[in-house]
Amino acid sequence: MQQFFPFLGGWTWWIIAGLLLLVELVLPGVFFIWLALAGAVIGVLDIFLDLSWQVEIALFAVLSVVLVYFVRPRFSLPGGEPNNLNQRMYGYVGRSYVLDEAIVNGRGKVRIDDTLWVVTGADRGKGEWVKVKAVDGASFAVEPANGPG
Repeated sequence: MQQFFPFLGGWTWWIIAGLLLLVELVLPGVFFIWLALAGAVIGVLDIFLDLSWQVEIALFAVLSVVLVYFVRPRFSLPGGEPNNLNQRMYGYVGRSYVLDEAIVNGRGKVRIDDTLWVVTGADRGKGEWVKVKAVDGASFAVEPANGPG
């Protein structure tokens, strides 16, 4: 790599890793951190081994693929919980709520915090408890419930 960036010397892969970390900070998601880690590993290898730039780039590519496809999935949220970021409706599945508007002809509404959500299910009267069993587009599929919980 020193042939491409002679003014960087042995710091080339460390600078690439740092730039990839900055990209990770700017863009949402957890992807570029794995590429940055691959760059840092190549930087460490560059200290101890005199590899050609072609081998370094090939190792970076292989290591990036390994980290993204095989290591990244092992670092999920604690307990294997799904990530509901920007999809808060999935966090309501399994919870019970009181109907704000009766379910008539299969459609009604339930108030959760300050939002009215459309619910679908068997006809029920206003004020009755329903349990969210699934998300159906922008509405909830509900079933009768005995109370909170």
